[in-house]
Amino acid sequence: VEVKAVFAAEVKTASFRDVPVDAYYYDAVKWAAEKGITTGQADGLFGSDRSCTRAQIIFLLWCAAGSPEPKAMSSFVDVPADAYYAKAVAWAVETGIVTGTSETTFGPDEICICAQALDAFHRVNPE
Repeated sequence: VEVKAVFAAEVKTASFRDVPVDAYYYDAVKWAAEKGITTGQADGLFGSDRSCTRAQIIFLLWCAAGSPEPKAMSSFVDVPADAYYAKAVAWAVETGIVTGTSETTFGPDEICICAQALDAFHRVNPE
């Protein structure tokens, strides 16, 4: 029996039609999709140029961390206890990942760019 090994270079392919393989955030988006952290939008799009909110970004980070239970809920007046992102905000504040926009507010609806946030998180936690 003769066994031959053939090695080929890995070819990058886009997970989403709107994420070019040469985009600075390509690896971060691919990683997040493979980990089930994000599924993107409909029709094979990620929406990397769309804005998202602070609440959405913190929720993504919390999911990536395994959705750990916070020790206590946050006291931000603009984070309702029943909001989908409430536990994520509490966890992120406890771990020092984020602070509020003031001592009493978090600013969950403030806008940021999703691709930038995922890229930053991927640099901190590439696995």
